[in-house]
Amino acid sequence: MYQSLEIERNGRVATVWMNRPDVHNAFDETLIAELTAACEALDADASVRVVVLAGRGKSFSAGADLNWMKRAAQNGVEDNLRDARALARMLRVLAEMKKPTIARVQGAALGGGTGLTAACDIAVASTKAVFATSEVKFGIIPSAISPYVVRAIGARQSYRYFQSAERISAERACELGLVHEAVEPEQLDAKVQEIVEALIQGGPLSQAAAKDLIRAVDNKPINDAVVEDTAQRIAHLRATPEAQDGLSAFLDKRQPAWLA
Repeated sequence: MYQSLEIERNGRVATVWMNRPDVHNAFDETLIAELTAACEALDADASVRVVVLAGRGKSFSAGADLNWMKRAAQNGVEDNLRDARALARMLRVLAEMKKPTIARVQGAALGGGTGLTAACDIAVASTKAVFATSEVKFGIIPSAISPYVVRAIGARQSYRYFQSAERISAERACELGLVHEAVEPEQLDAKVQEIVEALIQGGPLSQAAAKDLIRAVDNKPINDAVVEDTAQRIAHLRATPEAQDGLSAFLDKRQPAWLA
């Protein structure tokens, strides 16, 4: 199906492998389109509970393919705008998937690779991973990835790294909030699997609702509208078959239906 991706299924987990190791999984128009399509397809597949984003070879993703960027630089504003919108849409589709998403970062995640990391719900990095918002070195800005990176590390840190393009170690990325865990390379898959197993225990509808809840309350003042919105959300969720089954399963000391 895909030229630039491999989809690996293991039970309820789908791993999306970016498969351009010869160019460090840098993305061009093909990878952008295919990753968008893959995320949409997996989000619609009820048999998939968790999506892991990973990269073949030494690098997670070196960001935008320089040959693609060079071609784009020779195009007019309209062509550049079309490409920029496609990239922005891909990141948003990834970030707004209803399923839990995990970035498995084994190596370099530069520019757009940092953006992919930030767009996933959870990020686990090898201690050999390195990050950077390196765009200013090429005379551009980390525009499409900025909503996700700023959300992850905050505006204050973004002022530094968006302008300095400094390399960020896995340990520093963990301190900044860009990644949740930084582990030794040989422990990377075990840590990802540990988080996957925890995620599968939760109800799929409630996890989707939890993601939507975070977007609804993040950076909002705690006022009457926000308090009422949270009350409405839990009241409607409690009335769903999933919630009723989950509560009954806990009281009856049995597994809920979503684990059957």
